[in-house]
Amino acid sequence: MKRSLREHWFVYLAFVTVLVVILVNSVNSPRHSYTDTNFSTRPSDVEWVAPLLDLDNKLAGDERAMVIYGEEIVANTAHYFGPRGIVSPLSNGMNCQNCHLDAGKQSWGNNYGAVFSTYPKFRERSGTIETIPKRVNDCFERSLNGKSIDTNSREMKSIVAYIQWLGRDVKKGEKPKGSGIHELPYLDREADPGKGKEVYAIKCQSCHGANGEGMLHPNGDAYIYPPLWGEHSYNTGAGLYRISRFAGYIKDNMPFHQTSHQSPQLSDEEAWDLAAFVNSQPRPRKNINEDWPDISKKPLDHPFGPYHDGFSERQHKYGPFKPIAEARKKLNSKMADTPAIR
Repeated sequence: MKRSLREHWFVYLAFVTVLVVILVNSVNSPRHSYTDTNFSTRPSDVEWVAPLLDLDNKLAGDERAMVIYGEEIVANTAHYFGPRGIVSPLSNGMNCQNCHLDAGKQSWGNNYGAVFSTYPKFRERSGTIETIPKRVNDCFERSLNGKSIDTNSREMKSIVAYIQWLGRDVKKGEKPKGSGIHELPYLDREADPGKGKEVYAIKCQSCHGANGEGMLHPNGDAYIYPPLWGEHSYNTGAGLYRISRFAGYIKDNMPFHQTSHQSPQLSDEEAWDLAAFVNSQPRPRKNINEDWPDISKKPLDHPFGPYHDGFSERQHKYGPFKPIAEARKKLNSKMADTPAIR
């Protein structure tokens, strides 16, 4: 036995070396690859709470500076990219946080809590795998009715760093409770712009103006309260142009500083009707011919045809949505039962 070990010592040494390398790589390998798109989004029962920069002692140097700058751009976008932007004048004067409240940190306020955990991902609207910079530029082109910014710029890298920092504690593939926008139950009727106009006059007009023009900051560079329609508002390609998104957003957050998810000021019906009124007003139009390459994947309330389900544009915009949902469910079930043609 001793002679055998002496004769084959190199073989045993090589085997042990390979085993050690495998164990080290197993321990040190990352749990998740952040370019992996083969995961399903899982809802979480834990409500997301944004981390506090003042308490993050590990974030330092250039990385900390980028996160701080990214938050500043999200909060004061118009200062950098508005009509008088010091970096480049390419947007409508609104700030990212006009839609993503408290710079994307507010629970139920269309926050960024699930962005880092779910991107890159395939999105049906574009029919492609999208990255965080792609999502950011979508907001610039749609919600800010402007142009995209350079993905290699310090500004884009800082925005991405900030969004990643906000979602640092969310597991890959998870969507924590309170992230994004609350999904309201569908009404049994069409959402009514006329009733929404009445709600607007009582609960919204004092801040957003009689003509939805918003309240401009005295310096003229940004809005204290954003315009809800008109040439300086979001365009027809924005996510909030879908009334389900707008209704869920205002239900939990409006009137501003007077409501919360736990204590809403609007009923579900008021939120739906108000969303129908605001999104029936004139606003910039975006060419969305390239959106939704698979029309069967369009959301129920996407307001522009063509559709695969036979319902009208009006019903897709205002509802009632339950018949559409039921028809799609049956159609999808039928398609699933149809054998594939080989």
